[in-house]
Amino acid sequence: MNFRAAITALFMLAAASSGIQAQDIEAGKKKAEACAACHGPGGNSAAGAFPTLAGQNARYLYLQLRDYKEGRRKNPMMSAIAAGLEKQDMHDLAAYFASQKQARTAFKAEPERIKAGAAKAEESLCAMCHLGGMAGQNEVPRLAGQHPEYIITQLKNFKARERTNDAGNMTSLAQTLSEEDITNLAHWIHSLF
Repeated sequence: MNFRAAITALFMLAAASSGIQAQDIEAGKKKAEACAACHGPGGNSAAGAFPTLAGQNARYLYLQLRDYKEGRRKNPMMSAIAAGLEKQDMHDLAAYFASQKQARTAFKAEPERIKAGAAKAEESLCAMCHLGGMAGQNEVPRLAGQHPEYIITQLKNFKARERTNDAGNMTSLAQTLSEEDITNLAHWIHSLF
């Protein structure tokens, strides 16, 4: 066996033993048909109460579905949906939505709020986890262009300790935010599309 074949065989064995799941975008597309009622076609939600999933980090999407299934994150509708998903379903859905292009929403952010939100984000060191432009990474969500209504709801849920599946980082940060800060951050985040 040559060196290249040995390395390939080792990698395949390691992947198989580590539980790495192949992600099937086409299977995810089929499974996502039911999601369109709330999250919109291709994951581009038209309603601010529902997050846009298009372009979100696959790892983050998978973990959120898993957390709904396991009760670490709670929402009556999403918890019920996730209860019926297998691990492969979650990987496929995450891969599909991550592969979609995010569309701009109709919301018009206010310039004064964008400026104040940017200042608060810098003060709060948001980019340390969410990266510049709120692009997100791995377990940390992409926020750029997200619906302000959804951002406001999630920040308030973290502040009220109603959403706690974040290892405490967002829960702690949210304690320092006023209602005005939350609204300003939502306008700024939306403007980053």
